[in-house]
Amino acid sequence: MTAKLRRWIAVATTVAGVTLAGVVLATAAQAAEARLMVLGDSLVAGYGLPPGQGFPEQLERDLRAAGRDVTVLNAGVSGDTTAGGVARLDWSLADNPQAVIIVLGGNDMLRGLPPEAAGVNLETIITRLLARDIEVLLAGMMAPRNMGPAYVEAFDGLYPALAARHDIEFYPFFLDGVALDPALNLDDGLHPNEAGIAEISRRIMPSVDRLLARLDG
Repeated sequence: MTAKLRRWIAVATTVAGVTLAGVVLATAAQAAEARLMVLGDSLVAGYGLPPGQGFPEQLERDLRAAGRDVTVLNAGVSGDTTAGGVARLDWSLADNPQAVIIVLGGNDMLRGLPPEAAGVNLETIITRLLARDIEVLLAGMMAPRNMGPAYVEAFDGLYPALAARHDIEFYPFFLDGVALDPALNLDDGLHPNEAGIAEISRRIMPSVDRLLARLDG
């Protein structure tokens, strides 16, 4: 082997090593940051709140304060139903989230739509997400008791049944600790105010931690 060839090999090896190191560092950086999307209705969109004060934004702040490098994407549309969630699911995934929190069904219930239809729609969303290897956290909703025992039983039972059937993370009631508390809701009594959003984020955090742990494992 000539001296010139040896020098060329040495330079090529060095360049390759630097390039590989750059690829490894870039890959590690990408792996460190998780992308979490919240698919929902006005409870997610931030109805009645100042910009940046909705649930996804609050959750991201809380996760980062806890040392988690997570970007939380807001895919909330006010007035959306489970059928609407199905219709817009594919384009909502354009940002390629690794995990999705589903917060849908409240408007189905308020409109008195059949719980069975909501269940079919939620199952469609879940199965499509899982087929893309996207981890899922399903946040449950609860029907007002004045809608009658049959409706309440059918609607409330949708969420735990779906979570169990698909082995996904489950948070039983998205508005737990916030619903019906005037201090935590806007004047309409339905949508959380900033304090209510902060309380929801605090309470759901253990479930979100388990969701993100699935990405690590």
